[in-house]
Amino acid sequence: MVSFFCCLTPVGAVRALRCKWMVTRAPLREARSVDGPGSSGPQPSASRLRPATYPRTSSASSFDHSAARQGETLSRSMSVREAGAGRDALTRRAGGQAPLPRLQGDTCPVGWQNRISIVPWMFYTVLMSKRLTPNQVLGELGEAAARKRFLSMGFQFDGRSRLEAGIDGIAEVMEDGRPMARMIAVQVKARRSGKYASEDNHGFSYLLRAKDVEYWRGSNLPVIIVLYRESDESFYWKEVPSGLSLEERRIRFSKKDDILNSDAIDRLATLTVPKAGLGYYVPALGGGEEALVNILPITLPPEIFVSSTPYSGGQATAFLLESDEPARFDWVVHGGSFWSFHDPRTSTCREIVDLDQVEAIETDYLALHEELDERNKFAFLLKRALKHQVRDDLNWNKDRRLLYFRATAANYPRTFYYESAKKRTSADVVNVIMSKKEEGKVDFVRHHAFVPHFEILGDRWHLVVTPTYFFTTDGFTPHSYPHALLSGKKRMDNSASLRGQVIMWHRLLTQMERDSDDLFKKDIMSAPRLIFGQPPQVSLETRVPEDVWGSPKEKAREVTKQQELAI
Repeated sequence: MVSFFCCLTPVGAVRALRCKWMVTRAPLREARSVDGPGSSGPQPSASRLRPATYPRTSSASSFDHSAARQGETLSRSMSVREAGAGRDALTRRAGGQAPLPRLQGDTCPVGWQNRISIVPWMFYTVLMSKRLTPNQVLGELGEAAARKRFLSMGFQFDGRSRLEAGIDGIAEVMEDGRPMARMIAVQVKARRSGKYASEDNHGFSYLLRAKDVEYWRGSNLPVIIVLYRESDESFYWKEVPSGLSLEERRIRFSKKDDILNSDAIDRLATLTVPKAGLGYYVPALGGGEEALVNILPITLPPEIFVSSTPYSGGQATAFLLESDEPARFDWVVHGGSFWSFHDPRTSTCREIVDLDQVEAIETDYLALHEELDERNKFAFLLKRALKHQVRDDLNWNKDRRLLYFRATAANYPRTFYYESAKKRTSADVVNVIMSKKEEGKVDFVRHHAFVPHFEILGDRWHLVVTPTYFFTTDGFTPHSYPHALLSGKKRMDNSASLRGQVIMWHRLLTQMERDSDDLFKKDIMSAPRLIFGQPPQVSLETRVPEDVWGSPKEKAREVTKQQELAI
């Protein structure tokens, strides 16, 4: 108390004058006794003063909010001159003209209760004054600018409360003003001016805060970060991957591809598309296009040969492998029954069937059988027949259940020429990848491959072609750690490359029909075989944005343990 009033300087007096002082009649009477009748000091009008009652305090630091509210009411009714009179009186008493009494316990001398209450009130008003920092103002400007930009793009944008911890707002995808209940979490970072890190004409880098990355990992919404610069009114955005690690939190922005404007609508909408399950749903935000479906309708041979057999499937395979004639395995043995599209009496299969029991029946009887087990057995026969037809060009891998282009020689590439949708083209179906560490050493060999799957749709069987890749060390020996290599390659694929692969596989499977005029292949064409039709095309109301297929990476990640061991 004493030290506070003794240190009250003219500057402090001015500051105190700006506070809402609580002055009561008791200290003003003290002021008149100090100044005396002839004093030239200010003499406040007692008629304008209102009495105020304050609680008894135990120390000068204690504070009662009800008293503060009463003092504030009283202060509004006083002039600045009257408030100054009470202040001067208290200042002179504190300066030594009258000793300040000591407080003992919870008692306070009469006449000093009101003087004591003035101190905590001044501290309260000074410390609790509001002040907005430049960063707060800039943050509000950034959120307001981002909201305006999203609304101009046709999105809905709702800002969050001041309790946000890393998400400034939620953007909702809309189609012609109709909300689609597909949300994107938005974090806005604003700046007045200046360059970003490593900024040039093409782009710049931005380092995400580690705490933000940790927070975004638990989000059930896609998260994007929007960078706003007030000096040039520029907006850039980038998706924050859900599995982003702290070591990868420096992201690169492209000044061409990552601008937040109407051109980014499709890319933003695809962030809300679930990429798991049987298919994708893409909001109708762009123009239409023709989509190619990766299924090939099959025309089956008109008849199928059935017979009884004394062997199981394994026993029949072993028996044919020991035969002097070339073996063929486009047949199925199950439950003592033999099925095949070719007549077993014309091949080495005659050794594994009861010849007097061989008969030909209509294929549709077994192909469209009501029993599920019979249909599964027929699907297995289709797979066996397919492998037999492509045996000269493709190998079968039992572990991964796929067909892949076979190499013609060790560490030697292979090219397949075919007619694409518009012109004659080619594909490098066997690629030899050289090591980056040791010159002249082969790192691995990549083969184009596909996983065959047979489905009956309606009353017709179809082949589902799922393009993929197969990896070997030299063209023949399977690679020990193919998974890291496969994921790195598939991250580079886009819709155009997948479409091209489906067309390529169709051309391979139908090349025999296109070569029907070849005299050397007349005998092959006369044998019963599966005939594959064109993959159907579907007209989509919307164009499938490229981001649905994933953004191509500049470089495949080579940090997994499997790939390190492989190298």
